[in-house]
This record gives sequence, C-alpha cells and structure tokens, in this order.
Amino acid sequence: MPRWRGFNLTELTGGDRDRSFREDDFAWIAELGFDFVRIPMSYWAWSSPDDWMTIDEDGLAKVDEAVEYGEKHGLHVNLNLHRIPGYCVNQRELEPHLLFDSPREEMELAMEAALHHWRTLAERYRHTSNQAVSYDLFNEPPWTYQDQSRYVEVAHRLVGAIRDVDPDRLIVADGADIGQTPVPGVVGLGLVQSTRGYLPKMVSHYTATWVPKNEFESFDTPVWPMRADDGRMWDKEVLRAELVDKWVPLVNQGVPVHVGEWGCYNQTPHAACLAWMEDVTSLWREMGWGWAMWNFRGSFGILDSGREDVEYEDFRGHKLDRKMADLLLAS
Repeated sequence: MPRWRGFNLTELTGGDRDRSFREDDFAWIAELGFDFVRIPMSYWAWSSPDDWMTIDEDGLAKVDEAVEYGEKHGLHVNLNLHRIPGYCVNQRELEPHLLFDSPREEMELAMEAALHHWRTLAERYRHTSNQAVSYDLFNEPPWTYQDQSRYVEVAHRLVGAIRDVDPDRLIVADGADIGQTPVPGVVGLGLVQSTRGYLPKMVSHYTATWVPKNEFESFDTPVWPMRADDGRMWDKEVLRAELVDKWVPLVNQGVPVHVGEWGCYNQTPHAACLAWMEDVTSLWREMGWGWAMWNFRGSFGILDSGREDVEYEDFRGHKLDRKMADLLLAS
C-alpha cells in the first residue's frame, strides 16, 4: 500500500440524503499536494434500518460521484462504512438488530444485511483499479476487552463476500477497540489494518462535548508536550509507545498499516496543535504509514477550520491554514 496521505470527506457520514460531495474538495486536496480521501458513509444514505435489504440507486449515485471525482483528480478513494447494518460507533442502538453483543439469531440478521451491502458495493466498483478505489470494512469496531473473536468472524465473512465478487480488491480493516488495537486474527486475509491518531484526548479533543469526560487526561489548556492529571508527561516518546509500538509485531509480519483518522479540534491552541502534529506525523513517517485527517473542511481540518488564533491565507475564497497544510505536506 502506498503511503497515501489526505483527508476524510464526511458528506455521507450521517446518511443525510440531501448532502452530496463537492468536486472542489477533491480538486483542492489534489492541488494542495495530497493524494488520498477516505469516504466514511452511513448505509442510511442509500438504504434504511426499516428495510436493510432494499438499496436505492439514487443514494448510491452519490458514492459514484466520489469515485469519479477521485479518478478525475488523481486521488485514491477509500470507501468506508461508517454505519454498517447492525453497527455504528455512534448510536448503534438505532439499528433494529446488532452485529455485536446480541443473541446469535439477531447478529446473523445484521450479518446478512452487512454482506448484502458489501456485495452491492463490490459489484458496483469491481472494474475500477486498486489504485483508484479500496474498501474499509466498517468504522471503529467496538471494544473487545481482549476477545476479538466476533470481530474476526465478521471481518472474515465481509472479506469473503467482497472477494467472491472482486478477488484482488485492496481491503482495509480498522483496528479493534475503536480502531486502536491490532487484530492478529485477520493477518492471514492479506488486509491493510487501520489505526487512529487521537491521543492524548486532552490535546486532540480539548473541550469537545461529544467525548466522555473520563477519556480526557486533563482539562487544562493544551500545550505540547503536556502533563496529564495523573502526572504522566505526554511527549513524542509516549506517543511512540501508545500509537506505534503495539503495531510493530504486525508490521514485522508484513501487514501494511494506515492511519484512517486523526486530527486536532479547533479549540486547542494552534501552537500546541502544530507541535503535537509534528510529533505524530514524524512517527508515522518513520514507519512509512500514510494517514487521513478528520476532516478537510471544518473544525479538524486545514480549510475553514474556525480557529480564532490563526492567520488564514485566502484560498479560492476560503480560509486556508497554511502553516498546518505545509506541516502536513512536509510529513
């Protein structure tokens, strides 16, 4: 897998059928020097929890647009099911049956629907090249508490469904435990494994209300390096231990790793944000890992991020965080 670097484009993450991708995003990402977009999608954009097995062609046409824009502008497109039938990292209780931690017959109903959706996508894009499109099975599997057996089973079945249609497709599997933990049980499938880059939360998600309070190491105004409330000093070497070292055994087995999501919320002081970013990206560069920042436009991105302590550059009528963009390109 090349060391692709780019951004998540989130138009279909919530399954809103009134939203579409913007070709300008693809063009500008390429113009700025990046080569990758991850497309986290909810199946609600083309189907419904009330009828999992019915798929709306008009909804999938928006996915077609993302693939076409990527090919047109020379970006690799990684299609990810942020919400798959039976599971989402957010509000999974909205699903009629759950893919994990439910009675077996209910998990099987969700499994059959998930297989149906991946077969549909695999058939739709089977004539595209691996340089153009890859698949990411689903976003951020649940906490396994060291028992990865159900996730391994789900991954094997989804990969089997895709490869029955498209045997050579490049496929990504997110790490267990919300993307943070390697999964030895899928090494034999020949997948890329996807990790995350959000630690420490006291820097990456400062004041973010959607993060449980017990996940923050401190509520002090971020600096970098930074001491947590428990006395631990977070610095580059701690980042190496937390974000890289646990993946080395898989890397040594030849497993490619990519950072599917990472970034820093716009309430973190810019100086601390950039210092932290320089350290995490330098570690990934040492490992040869690519990454996809969350997001391109918006509160984690480099365009129209809404930071109050940045001197923005005008870019096609938008506000570009040039210092951040240059740091990322140098990584």
